[in-house]
Amino acid sequence: MAKEKLCIALAGNPNSGKTTIFNNLTGARQHVGNYPGVTVEKKEGSRRFKDWELAVVDLPGTYSLTAYSPEEVVARNFVVQDKPDVVVDILDAANLERNLYLATQLLELERPLVLALNMADVAEGWGIKINDRQLAQRLGVPVVRTVGNQNRGMEELLETAVATAQKSGDSAFKIDYGEDIEGAIGQLEPLLASARGEINFPQRWLALKLLENDADIIERVKKLKDGAGAVNTANEARNALRQKLGDDPELLIANLRYQYVGTLCREIVTAKNEEAVTSSDKIDRMLTNRLLGLPIFLGLMWLVFNLVFTLGAPPQEWIEQGVQLLGDWVGQNMADGDLKSLVVDGVIGGVGGVIVFMPQIILLFFAISLLEGTGYMARAA
Repeated sequence: MAKEKLCIALAGNPNSGKTTIFNNLTGARQHVGNYPGVTVEKKEGSRRFKDWELAVVDLPGTYSLTAYSPEEVVARNFVVQDKPDVVVDILDAANLERNLYLATQLLELERPLVLALNMADVAEGWGIKINDRQLAQRLGVPVVRTVGNQNRGMEELLETAVATAQKSGDSAFKIDYGEDIEGAIGQLEPLLASARGEINFPQRWLALKLLENDADIIERVKKLKDGAGAVNTANEARNALRQKLGDDPELLIANLRYQYVGTLCREIVTAKNEEAVTSSDKIDRMLTNRLLGLPIFLGLMWLVFNLVFTLGAPPQEWIEQGVQLLGDWVGQNMADGDLKSLVVDGVIGGVGGVIVFMPQIILLFFAISLLEGTGYMARAA
C-alpha cells in the first residue's frame, strides 16, 4: 500500500536546536544542496511515520522574515511558494520572547503552524515556567514540548505536525497595529485583491511589507496587474505615517510586534528567578536600543580592532623575527646567484610578508564569529 506524502518545514532562530531536531527526525536519510540562485545551504531529509512518507526541510536559521539577508528571503519564499503542508517553528524555551517574533511573522503568512518549545529542560532548570496551553490558545496553534539533544518529544511533534497538516481553515491570528497603520493596511488591501492567484502571499501580509518598504515584495507587486498603483499608494501612506507618527513605519511595525510578544510572554511565562529570565532580554534591548544601539556597535567594532592589533602585535613580531632569521640562515648557506635571490627574497620574503599578518586575521575572524554566534550581528543589522 502506497504511503501518503507530507512536507514539513522546520523554521527557527539560529541556535534554537532546529538542526538537532532535524537530525533526530531524519537520521541518515538526508542530503544537502543549495537553494536555486543563492549559496544558502538546503538540507532535506525523509522519514516514514505510520501511513505517511514525510519530507522534512531544515530552513535557514533566521530571526525574522524581513528580506535583510538571503536566508530570510529563502525561508519565507519556501513557506509561501513551495507550500509545505505544515511549518514547525522551533522555539528556544529559555529565550521565548526573542524566538516568538519569528512565530508571529509565520502566523501572519497564514500557513499551518506548530510551535515546538525546545530546550524545555534548560528553561525549567532556570526556573522558567511556560503555560503552553495558554500560549496555544492565544496564538491558535498547537504547542509541543521537546528536548532535542535528548530526543524527547519527537513522536508527539510528528503526531501534531501530521494532524495540523490535515486541517484546513484560515488563520484567525492578527496583531492590531493601531488606528493609523491599520488604516493604511485597509487602504492597500483592496488594491492587492488582483494579486490573489498571481502571488501566494496573503493580502494583509503584502500590505504590511509594502509599508515596511520591503524591496523584494515591492518588485514582486510591481509586476502584478495594477501593482504599480499599490506601490505608489504604499509610498504615500508610508510618508504620511512617518510625518504623523515621527518614525519609519518599518520600525513602528517591528516595535508593535515586539510589544505584542512582550505582553504575551508576561501572561504565559513565570519564573522563580526573575534575573535569570530577564538578563538576556535586558542586554538584548540595550544593545538594540534606537539611541544606544549605534554607539554600542561602533564601540564594539573599535574594541574588536583594538584587541586584534594589540593582541596580534607580539606574535607578529615573533613571526617577523623568525622569517628574518630563516632568511639570514638560508642566505649564509647558499651560493650567490639567481636561485639564492629567488629563495631568500622571493619565497621566504614573499611568504613571510603574508604570514606575518596571520595573528591579526585569526583574531579578527574569531571575534566576528563570536559576535555572530551570540546572535548580536544579526540583531544589530
